[in-house]
Amino acid sequence: MRLTSFTDFGLRLLMRMAGEPRLFTTEELACELKLSRNHLVKVVRELARAGIVETRKGAGGGICLARPASQISIGEVVRCLESRSALVECFRTDGGQCNLLPSCKLRQRLAAAQEVFLAELEKTTLAECALPSEWGPPKQGGPLGDIGETAH
Repeated sequence: MRLTSFTDFGLRLLMRMAGEPRLFTTEELACELKLSRNHLVKVVRELARAGIVETRKGAGGGICLARPASQISIGEVVRCLESRSALVECFRTDGGQCNLLPSCKLRQRLAAAQEVFLAELEKTTLAECALPSEWGPPKQGGPLGDIGETAH
């Protein structure tokens, strides 16, 4: 299963916030995580609707986790942020354009596999994936560093 960039941005944002419980601004997080502020604002809006983050407007405002990171599962976050994206066409609420329905025998298996995937993510909390407050972007490679890199 492939997660959307919307969900990827949300997970990065939440992992960072979990590592240092305080108010953050979207500008600060966008700069630190090297993500578009406009995209982060949309992600924050969706997370706030779901009760995962709280937003505070005005001077001294920002965003923070609505609950302790230990009470937010990765599965909850993924379910929230992936709710608008169907795994396959026939999972769309309108049934999509799949002409194999109702005869398709794959649909149920895909639904079961998706549920197993999400159930596994339910076992992990945001606290377990938190980025420490002293975290900084890697100097080389992607967000996880260089793949295949070994310690010497």
